[in-house]
Amino acid sequence: MQNSEQRHISLDAMRGFAVMGILAMNIIGFAMPEWAYISPAAYGTDTLADKIAWAFSFVLIDGKMRGLFSLLFGASMMLIIDRAAAKGESAAQIHYRRMAWLALFGLAHYFFIWFGDILFLYAIIGMIAFRFRNWAPAKLIKVALIIFVLGLALWGLQFGGLQLFQYFATRADASADMARQFRELMDSADLAFNVAPDLALHRGSYAAITMSKLADWAEPLLLVVQSASETLPLMMIGMAMQKSGFLTGAWAVADYRRWAMRMVPVGLLLTLALAVWMVAVDFDRITALAIFYFWGGIPRMLLTIGYAALLLLLIDHYRNHPMLARVAAAGRAAFSNYLGTSIAMTTIFYGYGFGLFGNVGRAGLWLFVLGAWAVMLLWSKQCLMTFHYGPLEWLWRSLARGKIQAMRR
Repeated sequence: MQNSEQRHISLDAMRGFAVMGILAMNIIGFAMPEWAYISPAAYGTDTLADKIAWAFSFVLIDGKMRGLFSLLFGASMMLIIDRAAAKGESAAQIHYRRMAWLALFGLAHYFFIWFGDILFLYAIIGMIAFRFRNWAPAKLIKVALIIFVLGLALWGLQFGGLQLFQYFATRADASADMARQFRELMDSADLAFNVAPDLALHRGSYAAITMSKLADWAEPLLLVVQSASETLPLMMIGMAMQKSGFLTGAWAVADYRRWAMRMVPVGLLLTLALAVWMVAVDFDRITALAIFYFWGGIPRMLLTIGYAALLLLLIDHYRNHPMLARVAAAGRAAFSNYLGTSIAMTTIFYGYGFGLFGNVGRAGLWLFVLGAWAVMLLWSKQCLMTFHYGPLEWLWRSLARGKIQAMRR
C-alpha cells in the first residue's frame, strides 16, 4: 500500500490520532471527580447534551485510543530494536535504558502533574514485552490472546461474582443479613460515589494535591497489576503487526478493508449494547465497574484492531494531504503532546490554576479538547520543521543514550 519512503508515516499519523483521541477521554479525569470516568451518574450529566457526549465517547472512544497507543508502543519498540541491531548496537541496552527513563518520567508525571499517568505502566510492560521480540507474528498473537482471555476471566470472576451478589441481595426474598452486607458494600469507600472530597482536593492547592498522591504512592504499581492482562497483549499484537507489515501500510487495501469489516461493526454493536445496558440500569455503579473491567474487554479489543485498519485506509487515501502531515507531526511529538496536555489541562481545571474543576459539563469539555487538538496540530508541525524531535522526545532520547542528541536540523 505504501512504498519504503512512506512506510513510517502510517505509524506517526496513527500515533497522532491516538494521542489526540486519548485526550478526549482523559479530559474527564482532568476536569471531574475520578468516579465520573466510570459512571456518568457520579458527576457531569446534568443536561441532554452531557448525556449525548457521554454516549458518544463511551461507544466510539473510551479505551480504544489507549488500545491504539498500546499497539503502537509495541510496534515502535520493534522498530527501535531493529534499528539498533542494524547499527550493531545492543538492542537490550538501548531498550531497557529507554524504559527505565520512561518509568521515571511516568512517576514524575503521576506524583507532580496528574494521577492518570500511563507512562509508568508502559515502561514496566515494555520491559516484559522485550522478552518476546524474537517471536514470530503468529506466536505473538496466539500468546497475547491467551493472556488476554485469562486476564478477562479473572476480571469476570471478580465482577461477575459482584453482580450475582447484587442480584440476590436486592431480591425481595433476600435475607436481612445479605441485604445488610450489600448496603455496607455500597456505602464502603471503594463503591460510594462520595465525590465531595475529590472536588475539594482538586479545587485546592498544588501542595495538597501532591501530598495526596504521595500518600497513594503504590497507585502506579497497582495500575500495572490491573492493566497488564490488556496492555501486554496489545503491545504483543502491535509487535506482530510491525513484523508483518500491517502497521507500516505494507498490506493490500483489500486486506485492511476486510479486517475493518470483521472488527468494527461487531465491536460497535457490542459497545452500543453495553451503553444501552448502562442506561437501562440508570448507570448503576456495580454494572459500570463490571463493564469497564470485564464486559467491555472484548469490544475494546475488536474496535482497537478495527480502528487500526480503518486509520491505515484513511492514511493511505490522504497520505499527501497537508492535514495528515500535521497529524503525523503530532504523532512524532506524541510524548511532548501527552505530557503537555496534562500540564495545560491541570492548570486550567485544578485549584492552583484557573479552578474550573467540576464546573464544566461533559459537552462543554469538548471545547477544551478541540482547542488542545488545534494547538497540537499547529505547534508540532512547526516545531519539527526546525528541530529533529519534540522537546521531551529529545530529552528522553538524550537521557537513554547517555549523551546530548542533535536537536536543530
